[in-house]
Amino acid sequence: MTEQFVIYNPVKLHFGKQVVKKIGKAASAFGNKALLVYGKGSVKRNGAYDDTVDSLQKAGIDVVEYQGIKPNPIVDDVDKAAELGRKEGVDMVVAVGGGSVLDSAKYIAVTIPASNSCWDYATGKIKPAKALPILGVLTLAATGSEMNPLGVVQHDKEKKKIGYGHPLMFPKHSFLDPSYTISVPENHTAYGIVDLISHALEGWFGEGDASLTDRFIISIINEALKYGPRLMADPENYELRAKIMYAATMALNGLTNQGKKTGDWGVHAIGHAMSVLWDIPHGASLSIAFPAWLTLQQNRIPDRIEELGYATFNTNTVDDTIREMKNFFREIGSPVSLAEAGVKAGEEEQENLLEVMRINKVDGYVHALTDEDYKLLIREMI
Repeated sequence: MTEQFVIYNPVKLHFGKQVVKKIGKAASAFGNKALLVYGKGSVKRNGAYDDTVDSLQKAGIDVVEYQGIKPNPIVDDVDKAAELGRKEGVDMVVAVGGGSVLDSAKYIAVTIPASNSCWDYATGKIKPAKALPILGVLTLAATGSEMNPLGVVQHDKEKKKIGYGHPLMFPKHSFLDPSYTISVPENHTAYGIVDLISHALEGWFGEGDASLTDRFIISIINEALKYGPRLMADPENYELRAKIMYAATMALNGLTNQGKKTGDWGVHAIGHAMSVLWDIPHGASLSIAFPAWLTLQQNRIPDRIEELGYATFNTNTVDDTIREMKNFFREIGSPVSLAEAGVKAGEEEQENLLEVMRINKVDGYVHALTDEDYKLLIREMI
C-alpha cells in the first residue's frame, strides 16, 4: 500500500423489501416539499412511484413532479427540472428510477441553488457551493449511483457525454428494494450486470498496489459471473435480484478504488462516445468496448489481463480471457460488437465515431489512448 487515501461515504443505505416505506420519515428531516424526478413511467408499473409518493405524503411532504428523464440523461432535462424545483421552492430532490435518474437528481440538486446550467459543473467551469438533499429509490441494479457522488450527463448539441463528481452530490438516503427490479426487461437486466462488472474492471486496471482491494474487485466480478446467468434464466427470483443489486452497489461505492491512486475509466469514455452517437444503452456500450480495449492492451499489460482471467474465468492466457469475457456477455444477452447492437458500422459510421471520440478526448486515467488507438478500437468493435 503506497498511496495515501481517505475512506468517506455518508450515504445511509436501506436495503430489502418495503424499505421505501421509511422514505417519508427520512425526508421529513429536510423540509416539507420534494421535487420527485423519474423516467418514462416504468416506476408506476413496478410500484416504486406509488410507494414513494404514499410514504412522502403520509409524512406531510408535498410533491412536485418532473417526468421524462432519459436512459442517457441530457442537459436539457436536468436544467428544466432544476428550473421547476427553483420555481416551486422545493427543499429536496427525490429520484425514483435507475442510475440515469439518480445521476440527474445529483446535478439537479446542485443546480437549483445556483441558477446556472448543470453543464457548467460537468465541464468544470464552476464547482458547486451547496446542494439540496438527495434521496434515491433505486429500480435498476447497474450504476452504483445510489451510493456515490458521481453523475454522467450528455450534451446532444456538443456531442459530449461527461462524468463529474463532488461530495455535495452524495445522496443522503438510498432505498434499495430488489422487488422493484423484478419487472426490469431482460436486456436491461443484462446491461446492468455488464455495468457492474465494468465498474469493477475499471478499478482492476487502475493505478496503485492495493491487494485487498483487488480481492474485493474479483469477488464482485465473480458474484456477477455466478449469479448473472442464473438471474437471466429466472428473472422473477427475488434472491437473485438481491444478489445482483447488492453487487452493483458495491462495485461503485468506493470499495473498488480504496488504496489506489485512480481507476482507469477509459472504457467508460469509449462507451460514452457510442451512446452520444447512437443512444446505445450504457451497459451495452461497455460489453462492446471492454473486449476491444483488452485486445488493444494485450501486449501492453498482459500480466494484469492474465491475472484477471485466472481469477475469474480460470484461464491462463490473454486470448482466452478475452474470449471468455465475450462468451459471458453473449450468454447473458449483451452485444460484443456494434453489429450485434444493431449499428451498421460502415465507413461513414466509423468516421462519425472517430470524430466523437476526438471531440470527447476519450482517454483513460492510467492507460493513455492515442488517435491511432481510437482507429484500432473502432475496427475491433465492428
